[in-house]
Amino acid sequence: MSKQPNLDDFRVPYTGNGKKTEKFALTDFDTASKPFSMGSKDADRARLSEIGKRLDELQERLHAQRRQRVLLVLQGMDTSGKDGTVRAVFHEVDPLGLRIVPFKAPTPIETAHDFLWRVHANAPAAGELTVFNRSHYEDVLVPRVLKQIDAAEIERRYQHIRQFEELLADTGATIVKCFLHISKDEQRSRLQARIDDPTKHWKFDVSDIEAREYWDAYQEAYRDALAATSTEYAPWYVIPADSKTHRNLMIAELLLRVFEGMKLEYPPAKESLKGVKVE
Repeated sequence: MSKQPNLDDFRVPYTGNGKKTEKFALTDFDTASKPFSMGSKDADRARLSEIGKRLDELQERLHAQRRQRVLLVLQGMDTSGKDGTVRAVFHEVDPLGLRIVPFKAPTPIETAHDFLWRVHANAPAAGELTVFNRSHYEDVLVPRVLKQIDAAEIERRYQHIRQFEELLADTGATIVKCFLHISKDEQRSRLQARIDDPTKHWKFDVSDIEAREYWDAYQEAYRDALAATSTEYAPWYVIPADSKTHRNLMIAELLLRVFEGMKLEYPPAKESLKGVKVE
């Protein structure tokens, strides 16, 4: 009998004190695997729709309660599917109480502040489910690969990130971080598809090809960042992402587990409304 898939098998191990663990390697995860597949794309999409409806119910309770909050962080190489994940996973979810925050290169005003300044301003409010499409991790990954910061500054930023996420967790945020793990060959295929389809040219940037020259450096940078910042209060999960359909399903399954674990309920009924009749 085959082993049943377990989401915790895809969680990056943590020591509890932020120290990196040598037991973790991205190469241990098959980018093309589909551990949570229901057997076919149609079945996976049906399950995704089922989960989406349940997430809609639970997110409404979160929004009505206005006490807890959820932050989903999506990181990954170009074309790994951050935008596609947002569209597919939250297709059934009411936009009320859902906020998507895309992080691009910082503006001159943002760079004049500390690197977490713009991020903290976009953290989820009480009752919100907020999705970071890219995030504060860009401010470690990119400057590291481009050699704009040294090893000491990288370690300082890891520490600041852990402390920042601990602050969010201490004030009611449930944090889930997903690394969308694709292969270099799959990225090449997706980039070529954008070039070959004129309606997708707007999604293509020549810098995407230039970044492929740093593929190995980015893989190493991601590995170190995930290992250094996967904590009990803000864990990282490695999501096999060569299959778009399975990627969406796996993230939905993870979110469903998170929301159901929060034991969300509607606020107590108002006694003042008992027996009220609208004329």
